[in-house]
Amino acid sequence: MIKRKITMDEGDILKEIKRNSTRENKVMQALKKEDGLTWEEDRVVYMDERIYVPNNKRIKEMILEENHNSADVEYLERLRMLELIKRNYWWLELKEDVKKYIQ
Repeated sequence: MIKRKITMDEGDILKEIKRNSTRENKVMQALKKEDGLTWEEDRVVYMDERIYVPNNKRIKEMILEENHNSADVEYLERLRMLELIKRNYWWLELKEDVKKYIQ
């Protein structure tokens, strides 16, 4: 099992993720495979070393806001913001949510 290093900025987001136990079918199926690519640790699911974000509007907005309002992204396009988020997080329809947020 590969473990991710959690940054300080993820603290509040991780607290919200831990409070939300919702899991989509795709995530549940991946956990059942037990192939080492998807695992759960301390109520957080990791998929390909990225934190799985449950289908929760508030959590997603926290992540989008954090990555959009950072100095690194101020003038960058949607693709750059998407790439920054994908480094640490994964959720269904991530690309579409980033597009909507930027608009």
